Amino acid sequence: MEFVSRFFEIPEQSFFLFGPRGTGKSTLLRRLLPDALYLDLLDPALHRALSARPERISEFIQGSPQATTVIVDEVQRVPEILTVVHALLERAAAPRFVLTGSSARKLRRGGVDLLAGRALNLSLHPFMGAELPGFHLSSALAHGMVPMVVSSTDPVSQLQAYASLYLEEEVRAEGLTRNVGAFARFLEAMSFSHASLLNIASVARECEVERKTVAGYVEILEDLLLAFRLPVFAKRTQRKTVVHPKFYFFDAGVFRYLRPRGPLDRAEEMEGPALEGLVAQHLRAWAAYSRQRIDLSFWRTQGGSEADFVVYGENIFCAIEVKNSEHVQPADLRGLRAFKAEYPEARLILTYRGKQRRKIGEAWCLPVEEFLRQLRPGHNPEVLSHLEDSTNANQELGQRLAK
Repeated sequence: MEFVSRFFEIPEQSFFLFGPRGTGKSTLLRRLLPDALYLDLLDPALHRALSARPERISEFIQGSPQATTVIVDEVQRVPEILTVVHALLERAAAPRFVLTGSSARKLRRGGVDLLAGRALNLSLHPFMGAELPGFHLSSALAHGMVPMVVSSTDPVSQLQAYASLYLEEEVRAEGLTRNVGAFARFLEAMSFSHASLLNIASVARECEVERKTVAGYVEILEDLLLAFRLPVFAKRTQRKTVVHPKFYFFDAGVFRYLRPRGPLDRAEEMEGPALEGLVAQHLRAWAAYSRQRIDLSFWRTQGGSEADFVVYGENIFCAIEVKNSEHVQPADLRGLRAFKAEYPEARLILTYRGKQRRKIGEAWCLPVEEFLRQLRPGHNPEVLSHLEDSTNANQELGQRLAK
């Protein structure tokens, strides 16, 4: 597969770049920064050298005086390097540092130097539909959007290897749990929570382990960048909302692999969560690459009214519902209409598996494949133009939510 241009833009200053393995961090940086000094901590010899003496990184930098950018790949393997990098950044004419990682756990929990704000904290996500000229919804739902899988000539086998070997290797490498088998059973149980409210106590009962063990396992998934939680949107709400967050694996293909399948499992039981997760990972990447404050959440009242996603930012406020059906029924819009009654300033979108764009009342009903193909950071194309609030409406919204 030829190199695929990504929406991620290289900033001028130093930055961290986090993302799960296989999302193309190394490929992207080697392509965009070909003259950089590249230090790969997956290299055993280099890993040993810098683990023994992190200050040796200065020697490598001095040995390449022409390099204005230094890339340290998988920096979490030797987190002590960051103290040296911090000192180097304090010097005049310091190079730009690009520090990549597929796990933030050791950095966030080890009390290491995170450069005191001298480096941006950025992320690389699986492919977005608009990045792929040959994007097809059916393939994305079946195999996901991880570049390592998408670029394979045998995506089924590659996904299997990625989801099984990678998860086990990461857990073992990080020393996160002594019982990999119990963690594997936990992953299977968590697949039933994908695109659903996360009730840790219920998962603990399912796995027959203590609640704190499951809570720790969930944190492992998040620290390894393999999953994320969405909070409930509760700004100025007048209805009681649920308290549990929603849970998603970072990629629809990984979810499909982890979810058990058999004669008693109906296809729609997996298709719906897979589709919602695919939209979630696109919105998450879009928000990250847009380089502005965009909060992604969901809305659900204790009475059962729900909007799958709420996108909230300076110039955008909308609720999005995802339906795994080819037709839109009146009942499909109930949650969006309830949200509109609570927040009149919000725009409404329903994505579905049909082919025609429709406007039903105040809700835009958009083919989900078209929605994902059009979604790109930096601007809202024609199909999403209605997401942008006018200046007056946005000012009114800010005033009301600030009260």
